[in-house]
Amino acid sequence: MPRDDPDWIIEWRRELGERIADLRAAAHHTQESLSEATGVSRAHIQRIERGTSDPRFGDLLRIAAALDENVTVLIGSPPTQR
Repeated sequence: MPRDDPDWIIEWRRELGERIADLRAAAHHTQESLSEATGVSRAHIQRIERGTSDPRFGDLLRIAAALDENVTVLIGSPPTQR
């Protein structure tokens, strides 16, 4: 992940991770059970939820499917660029 990303991208990553963590908890998944359901490693899910990793689109699709959500709910709208 580039260290020179603009603040709005860093903020979007953080918000994406929070949405995924909230939806995961609401669906009664642990990081481990979500990992098993998606094939995405638990460590990667943890980094996504912390906002320290850029997930691949395929990972987002698998996570959305396991949480029975549309991927657009996960992605949301990125914060306003400044």
